[in-house]
Formats: sequence, C-alpha cells, structure tokens
Amino acid sequence: PIAVKNFLAYTLQRLGVDYIDIYRPARLDPNVPIEDTVGAISDLIKAGYVRHVGLSEVGADTIRRAAAVAPIADLQIEYSLISRGIEDEILPATRELGISITAYGVLSRGLISGHWQKGQQGAGDFRAVSPRFQEGNIDENLALVEELRKIATLKGASVAQVAIAWVAAQGTDIVPVVGARRRDRLTEALGSRAVELTKDDLSAIERAVPKGAA
Repeated sequence: PIAVKNFLAYTLQRLGVDYIDIYRPARLDPNVPIEDTVGAISDLIKAGYVRHVGLSEVGADTIRRAAAVAPIADLQIEYSLISRGIEDEILPATRELGISITAYGVLSRGLISGHWQKGQQGAGDFRAVSPRFQEGNIDENLALVEELRKIATLKGASVAQVAIAWVAAQGTDIVPVVGARRRDRLTEALGSRAVELTKDDLSAIERAVPKGAA
C-alpha cells in the first residue's frame, strides 16, 4: 500500500497532472492481499488523486474480494476469438459486479490479423516461444484464420477488422485495445468500427473458429 501511494505521487509529477483516471496495478502481488492494494487506491480516490480503480490479469475470486473494498471500474485481460478463457468464470463475475473489460490481445499478437505468416518472427520475438506459433500448432491455427478470411471477404472487411469487431460485439462492457506500429495497420483497426456483425455473422464466425479450437 505504501508503494502504491509513493509511485502514484511520482506518476503525477512525471505526467504533470493533478489526478489520473484509472489506477490499475499491472499484476497481482502474491505477497500482498488485494484488499490492501485496493484499499490504498481507495484512499487516493478519497484524496482526489485518482478517479477509479482498475485490475489486471486476476481471477474471479480476486475480483470479488477487490470489489468488496471499493468499486472496480475495469479489468484488463486478454480476450480474443482464440483466447476465450474469461468466458467461464471471469466474465460472469465482472458482469455481476458491473465491471467493464479492457480486452488486449484481440489479434493474438498478430496471429489472427490475417497478415502474419510462418517464419516472420525474429530474434527476441515473444512469438518464437509462444505455443500458438510453434510447429504442430501454427498450421492448424493459420487454418482457422483462413476460415475467418472467408467470412471477412463476404463482409467486405479484413480479417483483423472482423476479429476486432467480434470482440466488440460480445458486449458494450468490452472495449478492445489494439496496438499498431504502422499507420496503415492503425487505419485498418479503426475501420473495424464500421463492421457490423449480424447474428448470422456471429454464428458463422463461431463455426469457423469454435471456442477452444486454437
């Protein structure tokens, strides 16, 4: 709790602002009860230095414990067509408590962007050690992408746009976060907002990339 308050003070100085909107610890410290950490942020809210509490990469039990101390605004966690683990316990818990999802990894580090091809990762690239990109897995995963491409083509959209739109279509409480190193990729990602997925589209996507298929 002391570290949380100290780092917040330094953050305000570096940013040159009087408060921050969301204070979100990046990971759960296994040695510190979540109640203590959220309690410290709650103190900062009362003091006017923070507006909302966020969480990152925690399970349903931790979410409930944190929410018992102070209202939680959002949970940052991976969620995509091929990373749907939150649907079992975490998403029901956040919806019960009125907590939004800030979804990262919506393109699974480029795997379901429609642009990535085998052999593209270089030295130091996380994908070189990620199981989804390894021999024995990558061909099957890229086959899923090609099934998704068929749907995207019919929609007049790119694979990435459909993948992002799918995440956004899972609920108004879910906000996809997309990274882009190039302007054309950024433009493509923003174009996903114009992609409207019907019930038939969502059913077709479910058949093309079933839950747990990756």
